[in-house]
Amino acid sequence: MTNKELADTFALVADLLEIKGEIIYKTLAYRKAAESLTSLGRDVKDIWKEGGQKALLDIPGVGKAIAEKIEELLKTGKLEYLEKVKKEVPPELATLLQIPDLGPKKVGMFYKKLGILTIDQLKEAAQQQKLRELPGMGEKSEAKILAGIESLGRRSGRLLLGHLLPFAQELLASVRIMPGVKAAELAGSLRRMCHTVGDIAYWWLPENRKMSLLVSRLPPTWHASRAKAQ
Repeated sequence: MTNKELADTFALVADLLEIKGEIIYKTLAYRKAAESLTSLGRDVKDIWKEGGQKALLDIPGVGKAIAEKIEELLKTGKLEYLEKVKKEVPPELATLLQIPDLGPKKVGMFYKKLGILTIDQLKEAAQQQKLRELPGMGEKSEAKILAGIESLGRRSGRLLLGHLLPFAQELLASVRIMPGVKAAELAGSLRRMCHTVGDIAYWWLPENRKMSLLVSRLPPTWHASRAKAQ
């Protein structure tokens, strides 16, 4: 697992904790760790191999709890704590935080009041003038959200996670039932729940154990072309 993958994981934890309304120092701890790992000049895996969990404590912003979680991620590729948080807060909600001027409290309110999980659902609710009726909202703030969504859509080369994730999950389900496939999971930006996605990546394990783990990728334009054809 790379420094960026570790940082993305901790950033996602921080986003979900913010939406949940967790006490601020917990959120800041994960945010600080993500920023530190992003700017670190060395590969975290090398630091860990050389000195174990104790060596990780020398990284700025990394305390005992974060060091334990880094070690867990390096060993297993997964974080049990993140999976626990995902059961309380749908991870899709983190994608809404990329919209300008939209904070975690409003994201949580939209989910609780209107069941909004994705950017597409938020856009539809705004177009139907449902957001302005909520506490702390109005016509102007609703319009700002629509403008923010439109600005995100103009990013070139990548697609928003909220747009691509439902299709990627549908594709993954199809891969899992293909003959010769023992197991499959999303990979890359989709697995890390990054705000934008450059391709549809997933790993799959063939039933033939002589073959190694394989990773397949599709460009996001493939999904866009398919959507237009439907």
